[in-house]
Amino acid sequence: MTVSGPGIPGGSIGPGDGAPDFTLSNQFGEPIRLSALRGRPVVLVFYPFAFSQICTSELAAIRDRPEIFSEAGAEVLAVSIDSKYALRAYAESEGYSFHLLADFWPHGAVARQYGVFDEGSGMALRGTFILDRNGVVRYRVVNPRGQPRNIEDYAAALSRIGGTGPNRIE
Repeated sequence: MTVSGPGIPGGSIGPGDGAPDFTLSNQFGEPIRLSALRGRPVVLVFYPFAFSQICTSELAAIRDRPEIFSEAGAEVLAVSIDSKYALRAYAESEGYSFHLLADFWPHGAVARQYGVFDEGSGMALRGTFILDRNGVVRYRVVNPRGQPRNIEDYAAALSRIGGTGPNRIE
C-alpha cells in the first residue's frame, strides 16, 4: 500500500482538490493504483466493514444499478479496512464485480489521507468521493454513522461530470 499526493493529515479532501494517489490490493490481491484510472471518472466509496448490514445494502445498490456507472464510464472502488481475504469472501458472497480495496495495513492509511478515518473506532466513515477524468474531486459526501448514502446522488454527480448540459463540470 502506498499513499502520495496532497492532503491534510486529519483534514478532508473536497471538491476542487486533486485526489491523493494510492495503491491498494483488491479482493484478489491485485494492486490497484488510483492514478492508473485517469481518463475516466472514479467513484471512491469508503465504508466501515464488510458483511455489516448498512455497508452491504449500500454496495448492493451499486451492484444492482451498474448502468449509473457504466453510462458515465466510471470505475467504482470500494475501500474498507478489512483484509483482502475478507473482501474476497465478501465479494463472492454478495456478487460484487467491482473492486473492493483493502486499506488494511498500515491500518486505514488511505481513509486517513482522505479525512474519513474514525480514530476512536478504527474504521472508515461512510465517505464518497467522485473524481473527474483528471483525478479532481467533484463530489464529496460523508454520512453520519448509521446513515446510508443515496445512490441517486451518485447518478446526479456523475451526470454533471460526464454530461454535456449546462450543469456539466470539467
